[in-house]
Amino acid sequence: MASTDVLASRFFSYDKMYSHDLREESFSDWPFREECNCTPEKMAKAGFVHCPSENEPDVACCFFCLIELEGWEPQDDPWLVKSEHVKRSPYCGFLNLSKDFTELTVAEFYHMEKERLKIYIRKVFHKKMAYFRDEIDLTVERLKSQLDS
Repeated sequence: MASTDVLASRFFSYDKMYSHDLREESFSDWPFREECNCTPEKMAKAGFVHCPSENEPDVACCFFCLIELEGWEPQDDPWLVKSEHVKRSPYCGFLNLSKDFTELTVAEFYHMEKERLKIYIRKVFHKKMAYFRDEIDLTVERLKSQLDS
């Protein structure tokens, strides 16, 4: 899972990724091309942006909810993976979009951006809470070992 710095970077740069063409361009180094179900065009159409890491060249991230999916195989269809996407990010506004982005009104766009911001804040909050829980656990362990000595 991405760090909060990576999440922030993605959140603030992915606002441009409402554009299908820009999402598709992000797949320039995507390992799956013709003869595959998860081509760059299909991945972009499903809302994904290619965000590879050194260890995972096939990581794709939803530009809207920032969910990362990896372990793609040539026969994977990004729209069939939608069930995994929905299961892990039920609030993804892109998946719930009932019309093409180019047909959105300004009010609908701002509503979507508000939802995208809420998802981002929720993710950052959960990461910070996990960090604090880990710190609490470490502190408790240190205190126990000091009391036992």
